[in-house]
Amino acid sequence: MKTANTLMLLGLFAVSPLSLAASGIAFIHGTGHQTDALNDYWTGEFVNSVRQGLPNSANYTVINCDFDQYMWDEAAAGCLASQLGSFIDSKNIDDLVLLTHSNGGNVVRWILSNPTWDARYPKVINATSRVIALAPSSAGTPLADAVTEGNVFETTLGWLLGYGSDAVKQQQVSWMSYYNANWLKGTAGRPALGKPFEVVVGSDVDSAIWDSDSYCGGYQNQVALETTQNWLDDCSDGFLECSSQSAAGTVWFKDKQKTWGSEPLSHQQSRRACFGLDVFIRNRI
Repeated sequence: MKTANTLMLLGLFAVSPLSLAASGIAFIHGTGHQTDALNDYWTGEFVNSVRQGLPNSANYTVINCDFDQYMWDEAAAGCLASQLGSFIDSKNIDDLVLLTHSNGGNVVRWILSNPTWDARYPKVINATSRVIALAPSSAGTPLADAVTEGNVFETTLGWLLGYGSDAVKQQQVSWMSYYNANWLKGTAGRPALGKPFEVVVGSDVDSAIWDSDSYCGGYQNQVALETTQNWLDDCSDGFLECSSQSAAGTVWFKDKQKTWGSEPLSHQQSRRACFGLDVFIRNRI
């Protein structure tokens, strides 16, 4: 009898597979063919800081896909869905935060907007609880038009965009307008994405050589972004105008509203541990 009672008590405390579900975060890079995004795109400093906000800081993944392709391409959205699916299965994730930067937000929006396009998409959509989109190129950028047209921006922007990839073509303003109107959800007048799409907007670039804040993310990158900013609206991060960044989802905050010292976040700095950005995200998740 004593043995039977003990077994019954153990049964009461048994953990079902469903109760083992967990929270996790995926770091999703922007334009480019990444093979080591942890070091080449985000840096360990940023990733390791952000993931501390999870109940289990080991439940994270850094995506490495070919985002030089159109967002729907197998090498882009297909790769992303496969890597996220494997992460979800391996960690039993049911509360997934997708942290995107730049064009990575478009690839994620493609998946959320087109659940029947690929059999791998529903698993990702069902597990996702929110998207935190850092400087997303939701409405494209005039600089993509300039690169595609082959003018002087090619030499200035090669480090950021590459030359004439499909992803660059995709981020032309008129092309993104078409995709937003016909294929992507989350912009004005379109259905909602079904998941929160929270945006961090970068509004300016500082590159004063005497200002130590200009060195976060690499001083040379700040100089390049301040140069390209001359062809954008006054409110821009050197690559994207604020209106593009805020075109889809809802704005969580515009850089200076939260950053330490009310510093702006350039397009490079919005994927770095600059001015408390990593801490804000850590606390958010």
